[in-house]
Amino acid sequence: MSTEDRRPLRAGLIGLGMMGRHHARNLRALEGVELVAVADPQGDPHGAAPGYDVLPDARALVDAGIDYAVIAVPTQFHRDVALTFAEAGVHCLVEKPLAFDVAEAEEIAAAYEQAGLVGAVGYIERFNPALQEMRRRLADGQLGEIFQISTRRQGGFPARISDVGVVKDLATHDLDLTAWVAGSDFAQVAAFSTRRSGREDEDMVSVTGQLASGTITSHLVNWLSPFKERVTVVTGENGALVADTVNADLTFYANGESATNLWDSMASFRGVSEGDMVRYSLRRTEPLRTEHEAFRDAVAGDPSNIVTMREGLQTVRAVEAVLCSAREGRIVRPDDVAS
Repeated sequence: MSTEDRRPLRAGLIGLGMMGRHHARNLRALEGVELVAVADPQGDPHGAAPGYDVLPDARALVDAGIDYAVIAVPTQFHRDVALTFAEAGVHCLVEKPLAFDVAEAEEIAAAYEQAGLVGAVGYIERFNPALQEMRRRLADGQLGEIFQISTRRQGGFPARISDVGVVKDLATHDLDLTAWVAGSDFAQVAAFSTRRSGREDEDMVSVTGQLASGTITSHLVNWLSPFKERVTVVTGENGALVADTVNADLTFYANGESATNLWDSMASFRGVSEGDMVRYSLRRTEPLRTEHEAFRDAVAGDPSNIVTMREGLQTVRAVEAVLCSAREGRIVRPDDVAS
């Protein structure tokens, strides 16, 4: 059934902070959806929902008669708010990460599964045109065997963050997108973190990982750089794909595969050389808009493009493994992280 043939879905939004205001803008413009109510105990500081009465909590949104809700409150409140909606039979899109820790993430995922509801996690980077095209090309085998995935996510400190460190706020994006583009979960991680800005939580982390597929990974994430960088590099036997998600650019660097003329003992060595470089032309749509369209379609019956809560749970496991590794100075397997 097309969006034109069905009644508009009634949506609610809780959390009108820096991210919530963007959710409000997209929900108000989304075809086939009516934003009927918003909630935030702190009011509407950014004027994100003019003309709406700002309700106090999730229960008030339920009473407004919504079909689905978007949760954009601080991470520490995700569990209580999400469970309120699950108990009321309301589908839910939860901003990343799914929950504050593994136990809370498991509880949320189980609640939505048992209730037969659509539950998703808002990993906006998955909907970036550059990463979507990268994943498609990797699935088509453009790079052949994938050797390495590296990401860099660096910039200044966002004043909106007060309840978590850089791992749960930013590195969670890289852990999620790396497993997603490769189609393989993390098997183990080793991490180092530091605190340089005077906050209680970490503001810089370096992570080395290995996926279940054998691909090795590296991730540099911080709130301490005087520039903004969002780069994902996937290197394989046929070359490398480089995604700049700030500008939604994707570039392919081909392996020229020049033959070696070295002596026999080196004849089996497979070297690389610079080949052609291609910058792809992409249709640039706002990732958050695409994310909302995917969740709307999931509620309507097509869940094929959402980030499921089970996937969100696995990313929370990887996040906790990174924090454990940095704290204890050892390699940690996400599957061994206790609930």
